[in-house]
Amino acid sequence: METTKITSWMDKHITPFANKMANQRHLAAIRDTFMTLLPITLFGSIFVIIGAAPPVTKHSNGLLIAWAHFAQKNALILTWLSSVSMSAMSVFICVGITYFLCQHYKENPLSPIMFSLAGFFMLVFDPKKLGFTGNFADISYWDGRGIIIAILIAILTTEAYHAMRKHDFGRIKMPKGVPSALSESFASFVPALVILAVDAIIFIICQANHTTAVKAIYSFLSPSFKVADSLPATIFLTILVQLFWFFGIHDAALAGILGPIRDGNLSINASAKLAGKALPRIFTTPFWVYFVIIGGCGSVLALAIIMSFSKSKQLKTVGRVGLIPALFGISEPMIFGTPLMLNPIFFIPFIFTSTVNAILSYLSMSFGLVKKTFALFSWQMPAPIGAFLSTMDWRAPILVILLIVIDGLMYYPFMKIYERSLLKEENS
Repeated sequence: METTKITSWMDKHITPFANKMANQRHLAAIRDTFMTLLPITLFGSIFVIIGAAPPVTKHSNGLLIAWAHFAQKNALILTWLSSVSMSAMSVFICVGITYFLCQHYKENPLSPIMFSLAGFFMLVFDPKKLGFTGNFADISYWDGRGIIIAILIAILTTEAYHAMRKHDFGRIKMPKGVPSALSESFASFVPALVILAVDAIIFIICQANHTTAVKAIYSFLSPSFKVADSLPATIFLTILVQLFWFFGIHDAALAGILGPIRDGNLSINASAKLAGKALPRIFTTPFWVYFVIIGGCGSVLALAIIMSFSKSKQLKTVGRVGLIPALFGISEPMIFGTPLMLNPIFFIPFIFTSTVNAILSYLSMSFGLVKKTFALFSWQMPAPIGAFLSTMDWRAPILVILLIVIDGLMYYPFMKIYERSLLKEENS
C-alpha cells in the first residue's frame, strides 16, 4: 500500500517535472551535445593513456621502459593530439549546443555556430602576443574549466540570433536573383553585428581589468565546482539517479545537469595529467561508469551473477540473459526483466548498492588508495577493464571486483526473498 502511494505521488508530481526537464530545449541541447562527445573523448583518451607511462628504472620491464621512452620522446605530439580533442571540450560543447538549439528552432545552424565560436574565442582565449612573426594566446581554459561560459555563449548567441531573425530585426532583403548563400549572409548581417559587438565589449572590459571572461566566471564559481565534486554531492546525485530509475524515469532527464559536471571534471583531469600535475577531480564520467553504476544503473552486474544460479526458473533465465548486457553496462534487461523497477523488495539494494560504490570509490581515491580517473573509452566497456584504463592503476580493477562482491552481498538476501515468492508461484 505504501509503495502504491509513493508511486502515485511520483507519477503526479515528479514524473511531469522530470519530463519537462528532459524536454526543456536548453537542457535537451546540453544533453544531446554531451552524448555526441564520446568519439572526441575516446580519441583524446588514447593519447592521454599513451603519454601516461609509469615511472621506470633500469631494472624495469623492457616493455615499460620502451613505453616510457616513446612517451617522453613524443610528449609534444601526444599532448597536442589530446589537447585539440578531449581537452578542448568547451569548444565542441559551444558548437554542439548552438547546433541543437538551432535544430529546435528550425534555423540554419551555420551562421549561429560561427558567431558562437567567434564569441568563445574572444571571451576564453587570452592573447599574449600578436604580429606577423607569430600569434600567441593562452588557450588553457578551453578544457572543462570553460564549459560554463561555453554553454552561456551558445545559448545566449542562439537565442539572440533567433529572436532577431524572427522579428526581422535589421533584415537586409536582397533581390530574388541573388544566390541564397549571399542573401542569407545579408539577412544575418545586423544580428551578427549586435551579437559580436556585445562579445567585443565584454572582451574589452575584461582586458582593461587584466583578465578574461572565462577566468572571472571560473573564479566566481570555483567554490560551486568544489562542492559538486564533494562526497556529499556525489552521494546525493547517486541516490537521485537511482530513485529516478526505480520509478521508471530515465536518467537522461538529469543528463543536462550531470553531463557538464562529470565530463567537465574529466577534461580538467586529462589536462592536469598531460601537464604532469596532480589530478584535482574525483566525480568524473569514468568514475561514474566504471566505479559507481557497475553493470548499469542499480549496479545490477552482481545481481545478474547471483540470479544466474537461482532456484527460480524466471530469475535464472533473466539473470543469464541479462548477464552479458550488464557486463557491458546495460542494465535495462535486468531492470525490466526481473523486474527491479517499482519492485518494493529490491528498493533498498537498487538505491544503495550504487551509493555504497560511490562512497567507497570516492574515499579510496580521496585517500590515494586508488588513482583518480583521467580517460574514458566507452560507456559499454566492462568495469574492471575501464577502471584500469581510466586510471592506469592496477588497484582500480581490484576495487571494482571488491565492489561487485559487496553489491552481491547486498542484493542476495532480497533476491532470496523474491525467489521464495516466485518458487511458490512456479510450484503451484
